[in-house]
Amino acid sequence: MPSRKTLSALIAAATLASSMVAPVAMADIKVGVVTSSTGPIALVGIPQKNTVALLPDHAGGEKITYIPLDDASDPTATVKAFKKLIDDEKVDAIIGPSGSGNAMGVIQFAAESGTPMLAPVGTAAVVLPMTEEKKWVFKTTQNDDLIAAALVDHMKKSGVKTIGMMGTADPYGENWSRVMKGLTEKAGIKIVADEHFQRQDTSLTGQSLKILMSNPDAVLIAAPGSSSVMPQTTLKDQGYSGQIYQTHGAALDPFLRLGGKAVEGTILAASLMLVLDEVPESKSKEIAEDYVDRYTRIYGNAPATFGGNVYDAGLLLQNAIPAALEQGKPGTAEFRAALRTALENTTEMAATQGVYNLTPEDHSGFDERGRELITVKDGGWALMD
Repeated sequence: MPSRKTLSALIAAATLASSMVAPVAMADIKVGVVTSSTGPIALVGIPQKNTVALLPDHAGGEKITYIPLDDASDPTATVKAFKKLIDDEKVDAIIGPSGSGNAMGVIQFAAESGTPMLAPVGTAAVVLPMTEEKKWVFKTTQNDDLIAAALVDHMKKSGVKTIGMMGTADPYGENWSRVMKGLTEKAGIKIVADEHFQRQDTSLTGQSLKILMSNPDAVLIAAPGSSSVMPQTTLKDQGYSGQIYQTHGAALDPFLRLGGKAVEGTILAASLMLVLDEVPESKSKEIAEDYVDRYTRIYGNAPATFGGNVYDAGLLLQNAIPAALEQGKPGTAEFRAALRTALENTTEMAATQGVYNLTPEDHSGFDERGRELITVKDGGWALMD
């Protein structure tokens, strides 16, 4: 029988050998999430904030920790939140913010720190035109031109020759004006009025009267969240009877409740999440149904599509993290750079909004599978024939 001294030596040797072959645990992967869960953009931000609880908590065998912050819809607060996440928390990626203008103001901080930013915002200006700074930004909503093309195609088939536009005086509305000018010109449709307004405006009488005076066959409203409602109700109150189109910024149930009868018959192109019961079976539908079911069980109501944009951001990160871990450890510049490269190589990844194919030139990656032509019928969303 070995002596006590010999046993101690054997145990020490075994412990040393075990420590030499055991895998070295990496630090948690840290992801910041900035949403506007209060303030004017709250209708967009609340489902995004709520979605954090449903995001993947592991990828590549490593734990993901999320750090959620509310910017109260204030661009200055968005900057402070990004700086805190980058400088203090040393996050590996950031999902957010909720607002287009807010997002444009923080791109430089993501780029300077080399931190991938997954922006669930409407405007394509966060990723187009591609620049050295914007190569750190990925967009989890459909680009404006993809949505606009579906609307212009419907206008042309319906015999629309003239349209009026009313959009927010921010990157969202301004980019829609730019995109529509190019598409309508090719389609032989003339824009006879192009009005803008601030989201906090309490009256849009002046803008709507100018549109009415131009007598357009149809009107397109380019505004996100609750700001999409007042232009339409004002036009209806003043007697406009032509077709009204909306962008995917209006794709949330409060638009139906706040607009009431004034939004009946509206046409928009948006995510399949609005009409899950009517779209054909697909991998994206399966993922969206699972997300909606899990969200509803927690919060008691279905999420707006804006929540799906944050959920997709989590899926994109989960998909990219394994490849990034081969190049560096979480918390390092090498890992963040590898994560950006891995995101750019996302291929045929189905998610709640459609299918992502990202490249160095295309940081949104949607095709026609990422949109459906939808109308408001009997107070609800309906897939158009």
